[in-house]
Amino acid sequence: MSSLRAVITDHGFPNLRHEEAVLKAAGFELVVDQCKTADEVIAAARDADALLVQWAPVNAAVIAALTRCKVIVRYGIGVDNVDLAAAKAKGIPVANVPDYGVHEVAEHAVALALAMARQLPQIDARTRGGVWKIIPDRPMPSLSEMTFATAGFGRIARAAHTMMSGFGGTRIAYDPFVTKEAMAQEGVEKVELDELFARTDILSLHLPLTPETKHFVNAARLASMKPTTVIVNTARGPLIDTVALAQALHAGTISGAGVDVYETEPLPAEHPLRGAPRALLTSHVAWYSESSIPRLQKLAAEELVRGLRGEPLKNQVNR
Repeated sequence: MSSLRAVITDHGFPNLRHEEAVLKAAGFELVVDQCKTADEVIAAARDADALLVQWAPVNAAVIAALTRCKVIVRYGIGVDNVDLAAAKAKGIPVANVPDYGVHEVAEHAVALALAMARQLPQIDARTRGGVWKIIPDRPMPSLSEMTFATAGFGRIARAAHTMMSGFGGTRIAYDPFVTKEAMAQEGVEKVELDELFARTDILSLHLPLTPETKHFVNAARLASMKPTTVIVNTARGPLIDTVALAQALHAGTISGAGVDVYETEPLPAEHPLRGAPRALLTSHVAWYSESSIPRLQKLAAEELVRGLRGEPLKNQVNR
């Protein structure tokens, strides 16, 4: 048995056979825990050589307590539960797994967008309630005449644009880190922030969560949008001020919203979004398919092995 020890701090998978196979083949020991607090992570992983984390908090206190850690890998894309600055200061690289569910998340974003643009939940509800009408209750532009927009132009956003291209219409995107030439190659027009909110008919969020992007969609920006606009969020919950979103839906400021991620999860029972009209709510399932889970587990374990061996990481996020 190698002296190098990897700790899975927590997980929600049916089994860990993919991680076990990858770590065993590399000759490393694997220890599994189900930590919920920072203190539990410290107790389980203080002398670990590597951490594989799902939801457990790896905050500054945890980082400070680690004595041998060479790498931290987060299952999934977001790294909100890992203190990247503290890890960088201590020389510990942190990596995520951004490419395990690109198609799945894009599919879910587009499905939410289409359902809300065609007002399917509202029409279904009224039909089940005994109301038969062949005209929707609110204005419904044709998809071929709508402007589909993404905030962000990374892997998932680009996949969503490709899927939406079949419906025609105009496609725009805001991303300060991508050139207009790169967007134009995929038939997408680069726009600035104010134009994004003013022009969009369907806005799908695909941004990382940073101090600058928290509440990217807020009351003021909601007020600047068309009343026929649909907003979709399959990225990070705090990108939207969801209380302001609920208020906008009640007021009819926008047409609808499809939301898969929330500021607090599970979504609290008393949250106003639960009672908001024209909101299609799903429970952080955009990432899922029968193949995405084993793909995530295998890719995360392979990245962990690269870190333990001192090899370059594919997806370091705290350089």
